[in-house]
Amino acid sequence: MVAKLKDVAQLAGVSVTTVSRVINNYGSLSQKTIDKVHAAMRELNYQPNALARAMQGKPSKFVGLIFPNLTNPFFAELANELEHELFKKSYKTIIASSAQNPEIEHEYLNMLMANQVDGIISSSHNLDIKEYHQLTAPIVSFDRYLADNIPIVAADSYHGGELAAKYLVDHDVKHLAVIVDEDTSVSPTINRIQGALDFLNKQNRDFEPLAIQNLDLEATFPGNYDGVLASNDVQALTIYNLYRSAGKQINKDFFITGYDGSQLIRKLAPYLPTVIQPIPLLAQELIRTLMKRIETPNETIKTTLVPVEFYQP
Repeated sequence: MVAKLKDVAQLAGVSVTTVSRVINNYGSLSQKTIDKVHAAMRELNYQPNALARAMQGKPSKFVGLIFPNLTNPFFAELANELEHELFKKSYKTIIASSAQNPEIEHEYLNMLMANQVDGIISSSHNLDIKEYHQLTAPIVSFDRYLADNIPIVAADSYHGGELAAKYLVDHDVKHLAVIVDEDTSVSPTINRIQGALDFLNKQNRDFEPLAIQNLDLEATFPGNYDGVLASNDVQALTIYNLYRSAGKQINKDFFITGYDGSQLIRKLAPYLPTVIQPIPLLAQELIRTLMKRIETPNETIKTTLVPVEFYQP
């Protein structure tokens, strides 16, 4: 038998109104009362009906998160941080991985809107998802242009590219490969490559751009390259292993930089120099921007840039 609101109230020894106030995080209640209601909800396995709440004009207290690939440690850690911080604000999350597939993302967007989520944080890497231009729900984008009316929160990718290039120049790399992701979307992510290239050109340093879409890593590296500027940490470690298999030592025989700097990568590969995108700060800004969109949906919000830092062993 499905538990009802009155069953929770009876078990907790409070009124139905009090249970409703706890669920909606509304009004001044003692922690003892809140704990009693939550305990009763857990015991009865009571689940508030988010759709019914939304139909009554109340917040559903759900936020949708869309990420391109949760096998990437950076996105996995960012999703975890967002989920943790949103929970502190009494929001639950629905996490979707679009697998860089527009059809999957289309279905997820429809599912999120059918469940009447209060807002969406998207890091979509898919192009021409028309729903983003049509949705009225508050949406915030991480590091990517989705539509004119959707604010962007991004790390300072341009400076990140400069920092990575500076590290390689400082170590006097002679034959440098710069891996270029030919991303055709309007994305701040491409700024990291632009920042690197601008820095190298100012220093009059030669380099060879290599398009990742056409690149056979095993056939290319180590080659005669003594330096590599990789697009991300996972890619950097893949290339590092090719050099190691050839008997070359990192930060001695060759130099390589990653990008993202997730906690997992820094723990497993502390020898890898990388640009750190600060996940806690990014999550904080994404949530702050989403809350602002929920409260004032018609207000124009400019792109927010979060500073990055460079890690070297």
